[in-house]
Amino acid sequence: MTRPGYAQLQDVILDPDFPELDLALRRGRHIDRDDVAWYALLGDAQDHLEAFYRRYGCELVHKADGYYYLLPTGDKLSRRQLSSGDMLVGQALALLYLHPSTVERGGLHTQEELVAQLATVMGSDALIRAFNPRRRRHDERVAQKTVRARVGEAVRRLAGLGFVDLIDGDQLRLRPALLRFAEPVRGLSEPAEVLAQLVARGEVALDDGAVAAEDGGDDGDADAEDPGEDTRDHEAEPEVPSASLRTAGVAGEVLRIDGGDDDDDGDVP
Repeated sequence: MTRPGYAQLQDVILDPDFPELDLALRRGRHIDRDDVAWYALLGDAQDHLEAFYRRYGCELVHKADGYYYLLPTGDKLSRRQLSSGDMLVGQALALLYLHPSTVERGGLHTQEELVAQLATVMGSDALIRAFNPRRRRHDERVAQKTVRARVGEAVRRLAGLGFVDLIDGDQLRLRPALLRFAEPVRGLSEPAEVLAQLVARGEVALDDGAVAAEDGGDDGDADAEDPGEDTRDHEAEPEVPSASLRTAGVAGEVLRIDGGDDDDDGDVP
């Protein structure tokens, strides 16, 4: 129900907070209760804005966990595509978010804890292959350094979408929108355990697989060559996962990262 103060759409558009909020949503930003003014505006004007964004081929989605985002349903607004590395990092962050200790810690974790979570769930070798997909043989020290660099890049991209906040040093504050990465396992008796199994098997899941992105910027390439490591004249390892996703599907679909040559990427909100 639209509350008093926004009798019509024009009142919403004239709100001084609306232009920045609108741009953030169109760029794929998730808005939660920590965005106090924006979250209140969306709650007060939800009816008007739902109709407004439908004209642009988008749905304004409000999750019960306490966040909003734009879901493109047509081709009027471009979509941002997350690499499989970003998806894996997002799922690992969701696992940390679901851990009981996260509440006690005020949602704070470190990037080193994130890397440790990935290594625990996937195994060190699989983690290195996931973030070094073009490496046929690697130096352990260089490979681990590359993993940390790629995870850091993924975290920065996810921060831009409102999934985490970057705090001083390597600290992260986890935000409710991370639960999008856990949506396919919600309602199960042990959602965190099932999500960990998906990550360990090299599968990535996103609830509805699309993220708005009006800026059209480069989201980075998790497969980019690391100039610090020589890849010549090495034997191939057959089980290296590719860094692209199959086509994004309906809510709850699980997408496998495979070793094929398909370059289709999964859409993200």
